[in-house]
Amino acid sequence: MIGIEYPIIQGGMAWVANPALASAVSNAGGLGIVACGHAPGEVVKGFIEEMNRLTDKPYGVNIMLLSPFVDEVVDVVCQAGVKVVCTGAGSPGKYMAKFKEAGITVIPVVASVALAKRMEKEGADAIVVEGMEAGGHIGKSTTMALLPQVVDAVSVPVIGAGGIGDGRGMAAALMLGADAVQLGTRFLVSTECTAHDNFKASVLKAKDIDTVITGQITGHPVRVLRNKLTKIYLQAEKEETSKENPDFERLEEIGRGALRRIVVEGDTQMGSMMAGQIAGLISKEQSCSEIIQELMAESHEVIQKELARF
Repeated sequence: MIGIEYPIIQGGMAWVANPALASAVSNAGGLGIVACGHAPGEVVKGFIEEMNRLTDKPYGVNIMLLSPFVDEVVDVVCQAGVKVVCTGAGSPGKYMAKFKEAGITVIPVVASVALAKRMEKEGADAIVVEGMEAGGHIGKSTTMALLPQVVDAVSVPVIGAGGIGDGRGMAAALMLGADAVQLGTRFLVSTECTAHDNFKASVLKAKDIDTVITGQITGHPVRVLRNKLTKIYLQAEKEETSKENPDFERLEEIGRGALRRIVVEGDTQMGSMMAGQIAGLISKEQSCSEIIQELMAESHEVIQKELARF
């Protein structure tokens, strides 16, 4: 559908998934995704121009639908000739006609069967199903429980995401009916990723129990690695939960600018270290090409081994 060599997509991680990372994934045969975050249209235009200089392979742009600049970003993407758009934090239905007119393949990220069915009805070409094991903004269902239910509920291709960090996880997702997989945390520690080395080191030394979910009271839960910021945030969240009228602005202020603090400045104490539960499985930094080739070889080996048993 989108012309990639391998069924592997890089997650659209705000501040992390820049052209340097996305182009490396695309050049390695996967689908690199440039994350817009809350960037204005002019900045996104620059991202796209840089991608076109760095790769001639298919790539996508991730659009956060809650961004205050979403309208201008959609216009920029449609005018720039981008072929694939992934969307998060809402429904792209409002922009679907514009995307289709521009010949764009639209792939929303969903966290429930109901939303997956709605996205298909609104014209999505494929769907990313993301379980709560993922880093960053998450839903309430696990990948293993949610993925096969979405596969059964829709007819468009389904991409499994959340808790996938190696070929075994990839094979599992494919066996559950996924047509491809999406990885975020594994690509975060790639050599081409320009995130601060302190962030990468924190992921590489993380154990299976080192992530925590913040923001559940706000309705926008986020999975991150534990640090001083999460301790402060969770205490404030506990205090606000006990109130009749929680002060959400207080929580917003605690987290404001925290993602930039870790990705750009390397502040491991007060930065929001968004990472999935799979961080405990990742122990080495590799190039995007090495990661993709390893995923393909491992998944093939696992599938062949299991076929031989039967």
